[in-house]
Amino acid sequence: LTLTDAPATLGADIAVGPMQRFGVPMGFGGPHAAYCAVSDRLTRLMPGRLVGQSTDSKGRPGYRLALQTREQHIRRDKATSNICTAQALLANMATAYAIWHGPAGLQAIAGRIHSLANRLATGLTASGISVLGGSRFDTVTVEVKGRAGAIAAAAEKTGRLLRVIDADHIGISFDETSTDADLDAIAALFGAKAGAAGTSTTPGKPRGKAFLSQPVFHENHSETEMMRFLRRLADKDLALDRAMIPLGSCTMKLNAAAEMMPVSWPSVANLHPFAPAGHSAGYRAMVGELEGWLSEITGFDAVS
Repeated sequence: LTLTDAPATLGADIAVGPMQRFGVPMGFGGPHAAYCAVSDRLTRLMPGRLVGQSTDSKGRPGYRLALQTREQHIRRDKATSNICTAQALLANMATAYAIWHGPAGLQAIAGRIHSLANRLATGLTASGISVLGGSRFDTVTVEVKGRAGAIAAAAEKTGRLLRVIDADHIGISFDETSTDADLDAIAALFGAKAGAAGTSTTPGKPRGKAFLSQPVFHENHSETEMMRFLRRLADKDLALDRAMIPLGSCTMKLNAAAEMMPVSWPSVANLHPFAPAGHSAGYRAMVGELEGWLSEITGFDAVS
């Protein structure tokens, strides 16, 4: 979305998508935020709670719940604000990622990913290997005629997992952690070399309309600026680092340091949700143990 025009320019009324990979590790397909954007005429039909900017009696900007006639304290059982799971922590991570990089940084990351995919496709095509599809962003689908399993096995030995679509087709996806060394190693699996990036092959027109234009996305691009910005945000709230949490609500759950720490562990954070079973034994054991505990606590026969 940072490289192509906004969905509204294509006539879309609704745009929905996941925010995993946007500053949030894959975590074996674990929790992540999402986005849901609509045209103005559909705003009142949006699920979740809407926050809008207003001004106080002194003209200072402030934020409050917008369109409160749709909220629980007015609409009661007909409210649409109470049907979304809160993923505020993951949304905050994605937001901080956008603030840190800003629009130019995000476009640079997306452009580099797109370039890696194009360079692989160009190199494979030059070697006579069939690459499917004309438009792409980060993924290249290759026709290999019965060799998909063998190529994926060879890639796994180098520490890289490729997607076996079927016996004749294999998929390769790049992200911001991918390197030129990864590109060269993957091309070599097909007996090819990486080619030139060439022109953009993203679908639609190049991004024309500005995005993330608010000052906050342009002011915090050094470590010092970002740390001070996060501290100012923390000072606006009351949390356990200052006092008891005053509300026993589902919105005020404690995220203990012992729970937060594994988010940054590569063994927890970086596992792909479609990784082969041999790569996820520890994760599946952890999930199974938790399911057992929850069944015992609740008395349910099973918990998934």
